[in-house]
Amino acid sequence: MVFLQEFREFAIRGSVIDLAVGVIIGAAFQKIVDSAVGDVMMPALGRITGGMDFKDLYFPLAGQEYGLPLARAQQGGAVIAYGQFFNVLIQFLIMAFAVFLIVKAVNRLREAQPGFAPPAPEPTSEEKVLVEIRDLLKARS
Repeated sequence: MVFLQEFREFAIRGSVIDLAVGVIIGAAFQKIVDSAVGDVMMPALGRITGGMDFKDLYFPLAGQEYGLPLARAQQGGAVIAYGQFFNVLIQFLIMAFAVFLIVKAVNRLREAQPGFAPPAPEPTSEEKVLVEIRDLLKARS
């Protein structure tokens, strides 16, 4: 019974709910980024590079060319699908930049709140020793 009560307290805690909301929004945002990369950026980049579709770029490990698309090459043998890696890398960079912008905006909003004071920095070890020395000298007098 104690286990269930502890679990209930854990699940109701605000940080867990915030995390769940973040995961759900992140999953939905990932679909937007996938579409932006796959449907907007990569076709435009392919157009600039002469109609090349990056998702079909690969390097055959057996030395034999299979032609396009990548699925046919993967059925024929082992390949390194570096075009798909480029797509995922671009998606990651977009996601990282978007998260950076969101965190920056949230921090700016927090600082703009009246009465908001950033936490004082933790004293260094030298400062702690100096405080102890000061307190010892005061106690001797």
